[in-house]
Amino acid sequence: MGQSVSGVGVLDKSVALLDAVAAAGGACSLAELVAATGISRATAHRLAVALEAHGLLRRDDAARFALGPRLVGLGHAAAAGWPIAEVARPALLALRAETGESVQLYVRDGEHRVCVVSLESPHELRTIVTEGARLPLEVGSAGRILAGAAPAEGWTASVGERAPGVASVSAGVLLAGALVAAVGISGPVERLGTDPGARFGAAVAAAADQIAQAAAPT
Repeated sequence: MGQSVSGVGVLDKSVALLDAVAAAGGACSLAELVAATGISRATAHRLAVALEAHGLLRRDDAARFALGPRLVGLGHAAAAGWPIAEVARPALLALRAETGESVQLYVRDGEHRVCVVSLESPHELRTIVTEGARLPLEVGSAGRILAGAAPAEGWTASVGERAPGVASVSAGVLLAGALVAAVGISGPVERLGTDPGARFGAAVAAAADQIAQAAAPT
């Protein structure tokens, strides 16, 4: 690990382990956690077992570490605490009804994006992002929006960036000129196509504007 973020080494290392598992998109072996974090094997094991005891990590049938069930409740509680999440919900519901695809609202948290609202598509084949999920900024349309991309069209699209076979379209939510969130839709490439922005960009950008208007101070 590099320089301590909080000055509390054990906390920084524990969060690094959680981030490594989240970034992997699935379960990690102890060796993979060591490689991803640079934490010694003995310390990584000790902290991972402690996180498991608190329900923040769990172990699968192969004894690999995965995100634990307690994070689900914490994620919902955290999402509910974001004021924009509640005011955005009507526009997000309308966007899902219009497009038929899964809809997410993300906010930036350091070098990650956090999903604060996730509405699943009614289709059997759909993308699922858990509320509270931490995803990287550098891949996916919402990540690039929150990383500072400012497309002239008002939206940006991605195909197969974060996950194979998944396409997405996202737009930024601006309050007083400041980027506060990204709204997006995501779904299988088979439905969204290889140019999803041409089909859905205007609807996503309109939803972002509606959220901004709803969140603007009166």
